[in-house]
Order: sequence, then C-alpha cells, then structure tokens
Amino acid sequence: MSDPDGGPDDESDLTHVDDDGDAQMVNVGEKPDSRRRAVARGTIHLTEPTVGAIHADEIGKGDVLSTARIGAIQAVKHTWETIPMCHQIPITNVDTEFEVGDESVTLSVAVETTGKTGCEIEALEGVTTGLNVVWDMVKAAEKDAEGQYPETRLSDVQVVEKEKRTG
Repeated sequence: MSDPDGGPDDESDLTHVDDDGDAQMVNVGEKPDSRRRAVARGTIHLTEPTVGAIHADEIGKGDVLSTARIGAIQAVKHTWETIPMCHQIPITNVDTEFEVGDESVTLSVAVETTGKTGCEIEALEGVTTGLNVVWDMVKAAEKDAEGQYPETRLSDVQVVEKEKRTG
C-alpha cells in the first residue's frame, strides 16, 4: 500500500529496488502526464566582506550571482546524468531567485515540467549547484590565513513546495 502522495508505506513497497533488492529505475510508462512544479531553497553562509564584494561586483572571477544562476539552470537540465535511476524529464521552466543578506546568500530554484514524474530532485540539484558556484567564485575571499573556510557553509537545503496538477 502507498501513502496518498504515491510514496511507499514500508520497505516492501520500495519502488527503486526489484524483488532481489537490486537497484532499478522505476517504470513510469503507464502514468499519465501532469503539470508539476517544485521549489527548493538553500543558503550559503559567507563573511560580511565577501557579501559586500558580491554586491559591489568586486569578485575577481566575475558576476557571482549571474554565474550561479547559469550553473543552477544547467544543473537542473542535467540532473538525470548525475542522479542514479533519475528519469530525463522535459524541463519547461526554471526560475531562480537570490536573497542576499549581510552574511549569506539564499537561492530558490523553481522547476516546472509536464510529464510522468516530479521535478523536486531537479530543483534540489539547481540549488546545491548554484550555491557551489557561489562558493567557487568567492573562495579566494573566504579563505583564512591557513587556507581554510571557517565561516563558509551550506545550510537549510530543502524542498519548500511541490505540486502536481492534472488536466
């Protein structure tokens, strides 16, 4: 028996393993197409001077948020290549939104598709890759005297919205 959202109730209902316990891709061929949308969000914590440099466009590698936006969108489009057993789905839209605080940047990624399976993993991939692009672009500013990143970290990566509309 499955829960109301279509997930398994217990291990006997797992959909990504066969009767022998081997990993498998779920067959979604019989499912009807539906419009789906998922939004994920996450935050990268940085030092205040680094965030100031992002605002002032003083990061040597270039425009941090524009580059992170491209990375997030590319990650959404290529999720099926990096997540085992993930279906390649038709992405119909990706929206990205950055909220820049005093010592953090929060990225929200909304993904839309019309198909047989959801897009929440694509949204999560967009968020984590987008935030990793930010880290990559600001790492020279974030390193301490020993070359470490004591203040830099990702947090609160989560799916904040998921919807499925039929018809």
